[in-house]
Amino acid sequence: MNKTKVTAAMDGNEAAAHSAYVFTEVAAIYPITPSSPMAEKTDEWSANGRKNMFGQTANLVEMQSEAGAIGAVHGALEAGSLSTSFTSSQGLMLMIPVMYRIAGTKQPAVLQIAARTVGTHAMSIFGDHSDVMACRATGFAMISSGSVQEVMDLAGVAHLSAVKSRVPFMHFFDGFRTSHEIQKIEVMDYDKLGSLMDMDALKAFRDESLNPEHPTLRNTVQNPDVYFQIRESNNRFYDALPGIVENYFNEINRITGRNYKLFNYYGAEDADRIIIAIGSVSGTIMDTVDYLNKRGEKTGYLQVHLYRPFSVKHFMAAVPASVKKIAVLDRCKEHGAVGEPLFVDVCSAYFAETERPMIVGGRYGLSSKDTDPAQIKAVFDNLLLDKPRNNFTVGIIDDVTGLSLPAGSPIFTEAEGTICCKFWGLGSDGTVGANKNSIKIISDYTDMYTQAYFEYDTKKSFGITKSHLRFGSKPIRATHYVKQADFIACHNQGYLYIYDIITELKPGGTFLLNCSWSEMDLAVKLPGEVKKYIAENDVKFYIIDANKISNAIGLGNRSNSVLQAAFFSLAKIIPTEEAVGYMKDAVIKTYGTKGDEIVRMNMAAIDEGIGSVIQVKVPAEWRNSVSEEKKTDNNVPPFIKN
Repeated sequence: MNKTKVTAAMDGNEAAAHSAYVFTEVAAIYPITPSSPMAEKTDEWSANGRKNMFGQTANLVEMQSEAGAIGAVHGALEAGSLSTSFTSSQGLMLMIPVMYRIAGTKQPAVLQIAARTVGTHAMSIFGDHSDVMACRATGFAMISSGSVQEVMDLAGVAHLSAVKSRVPFMHFFDGFRTSHEIQKIEVMDYDKLGSLMDMDALKAFRDESLNPEHPTLRNTVQNPDVYFQIRESNNRFYDALPGIVENYFNEINRITGRNYKLFNYYGAEDADRIIIAIGSVSGTIMDTVDYLNKRGEKTGYLQVHLYRPFSVKHFMAAVPASVKKIAVLDRCKEHGAVGEPLFVDVCSAYFAETERPMIVGGRYGLSSKDTDPAQIKAVFDNLLLDKPRNNFTVGIIDDVTGLSLPAGSPIFTEAEGTICCKFWGLGSDGTVGANKNSIKIISDYTDMYTQAYFEYDTKKSFGITKSHLRFGSKPIRATHYVKQADFIACHNQGYLYIYDIITELKPGGTFLLNCSWSEMDLAVKLPGEVKKYIAENDVKFYIIDANKISNAIGLGNRSNSVLQAAFFSLAKIIPTEEAVGYMKDAVIKTYGTKGDEIVRMNMAAIDEGIGSVIQVKVPAEWRNSVSEEKKTDNNVPPFIKN
């Protein structure tokens, strides 16, 4: 990490709110998952006196719906105030009519969007690009970020570019995968960010605001004699926009030392096959490109940052001349179209070229479906065929319409030295909160890069949660679930009978089980497949009865502090004595407002968690274990049995 820069562990929502706040005078909001924390942070900072670039606190107003929020944004803009909103999915859909008006009247609105699935045959709280892609005709420019660091760096570009260009902006990033992923990132300095504002353009915007001292006519109804001509006259604003965004990217590059472009290419200079995509899948694709190129292949990846306007000039300059085949990945489904939005744009970009590569399109990651390196390899392998499959899917097995590409064996693409951990918890048992504290402790008190992502059940409380943690000495780009872990903790013993947990642990890894069983009970209680895997793979096996400890202390089923302490005692990332101090500091920050007794009980839970872990001596005969199901149900298909 660069020691001269401020770093902090935060998620994508906080990163977006941080950079947006400096330019926000009015934030009009209505909460919707997964974008709500952006508004919550803005409200908190304003209440605590944080100042924007104008030396004022942002004014946050909550409306009766997202339709009201975008109406308030429009009104604030008409009055000459820089206005922002934060939204997702159905909320964004309610904003569309007014978005057309804001773009048509050249107002510098900015929407910070945690992109989420729009309800179709069912509702989904999870992420894809169906909401933002439904807005691409509104006239809003569209910038995409693919990681928490990119969100921090590029969220402000939307505000700066909107003022200078007089075109409103959407800045979007993947719901949950980026909005709720915690990374250790470099934080943008407010003074440096605010200094990039074009003050002349800002003055021009304010001078044109509604004012009784110089009344103007607004919102006319036009006849055919002029409407078409005036609509076309706006072309010049969009023609100039790529250059404006590029200039601001260069300013951000100067401040951060990173290298943002409208289209960022990664991979072999002489690549013959590339993937083009938008958003959080970028990290996984780049890791897969490295994996394949080290094995003699020539692959690459083009990440789209400025999606609207789509600059064909910048796009063509970014694609290596050697490319023969392209796969375009879209994170949405557009029924009835010849292809999804990004695929159609890429095909259109090559329309005037006499020699062009073969281009195929596919879909991935709808409703936050995980996209791992094996699936990305399948996309590159498809391009090796003489006639690659078009209109494909990855990440599912499509046995209905037969469009899916088969993914081969899992491949491990993590940076060398990366430690991967996975925690299985019960919604509301505190597992997620404890892991958020753990990753922040590791971020704050070590030089390690960190990442934490939390996989939720839609039921939330009492649904299953899976916490995916990574940390190491090299930057972490992986944006897929941890499936090959160095450490796994199962915080609910019943899960062992329902889910395949243990096979995601690497040979020689560490397994912590929270259970009410004694060491003597394990031979009878553990499923045969679990015992067999532990014995055959030299797993270091530990148990703890965290529920008994937390109940004795008075915390009920909130066993998170006990289990967090157990993790630090086994992981050895930080010396145990230091880790205890850091955890207790975190307890004060987390529970200080709940009273001294709650703080005292969680302190006691940490002490008990450190000293109550039991290492299990794994009997050799566990290698011969067979599950009861295999003994009796040999002819039952796995889908039915499991």
